[in-house]
Amino acid sequence: MRTGALGHVLARRMLPAAPLIASLLLAIPPRASARAPETAVPPGPELPAPTEFAAKDRPGDTGNAILVTWKIPPALPPDARIQIRRAEPPAYDWKDIATVEPGAQRYVDSSAKDKEVYRYEIRLVSASTPDTMGIAGASGPPLVSDPVASHDNWFRLERTNSLIANILFICLILGSISAARSGKKIFIRRIAGLNAIDEAIGRATEIGKKVLYVPGIQSMDDIQTIASVAILSHVAGATARYGADLDVPNRDPLTFAAAREVVRAAYLSEGRPDLFREEMVNYITYDQFAYTAAVAARMVRERPAAIFLVGYFFAESLILAETGQSTGAIQIAGQADPTQLPFFVATCDYTLIGEELYAASAYLTREPVLLGSMRGQDIAKGIIMLLGFLGIVAASIGIPWSAEIFKTR
Repeated sequence: MRTGALGHVLARRMLPAAPLIASLLLAIPPRASARAPETAVPPGPELPAPTEFAAKDRPGDTGNAILVTWKIPPALPPDARIQIRRAEPPAYDWKDIATVEPGAQRYVDSSAKDKEVYRYEIRLVSASTPDTMGIAGASGPPLVSDPVASHDNWFRLERTNSLIANILFICLILGSISAARSGKKIFIRRIAGLNAIDEAIGRATEIGKKVLYVPGIQSMDDIQTIASVAILSHVAGATARYGADLDVPNRDPLTFAAAREVVRAAYLSEGRPDLFREEMVNYITYDQFAYTAAVAARMVRERPAAIFLVGYFFAESLILAETGQSTGAIQIAGQADPTQLPFFVATCDYTLIGEELYAASAYLTREPVLLGSMRGQDIAKGIIMLLGFLGIVAASIGIPWSAEIFKTR
């Protein structure tokens, strides 16, 4: 009772002073809060917007790519970046696909799918105050492209130089073949290894020993084996004329079948089918070093007077060439692989190096089609060397665009 009465008395005495207390409370500054209030970032300067923005299918490609291009405005801050986004209408769910440096003025969207319609937007943003809503540190509302879709193109414009080169090369080949068929004399430099074929076969005939021809160890899908079989046709014709004994051991079954028919046809064309025997062209084994051992043993045992090692060889090249040299035979080798050529050069009497192997069929047969093809290829090589020299000179004197003429993609 006393406590309630005392409170009632104090409340009555303080009532007149309430306005004064309220004014004093308003005059007292508020205490600093332990948590600082969030302050809004002041809007940064608006960046200049890109111009000439466009999105289109990338020309001259196989599809699945959209080319986005734009022009960069001048006086950009160093921290500016280019933001590219993509959406699939009609939903317009924009997704970031790239942020590139301002020096670039094009972007290829390789994630696009053919026949899918897309729209692209682009704007400049500041790397220091990035914003994806265009409020602060951005170039304002983004530029939006028209709908675009990717598709496959039937011709790539950047490969026009390759098309022109191919047309020129075909014209050179056809023109050279036409000239050869018309009877024009086409010069081919002398190749010592091919000129020595008749000499080697003639020696074998005089002393009554075999001519051993090894057509490599690859199958008929290798270009060097095809060239070797073409030379074998000439060698077989020479042995048929001179009456020498021919021996052609094979490792690959397809090469064996092709070589047998080529030798048979050569003897028939020389009018000596009676001299042809099936065992002239024989099959040994498909194992590489078992074949090498068998041929090397045949060299030592039968000691042929002429040995031809023409075709594609691997590790067995040195074994066969050294064994043949030890027998005292005339050896003529042909190989286009630079890793095996040194062994033949060191151990054989004559070596067809590189393209001499491929030119042998034209050199030996003088067929107009082969002669014309080889002449056209030589002219094309000369033009390429001349253009390469002119390109070096142009680049040296400060004409960089000359290199673009020869660039292939």
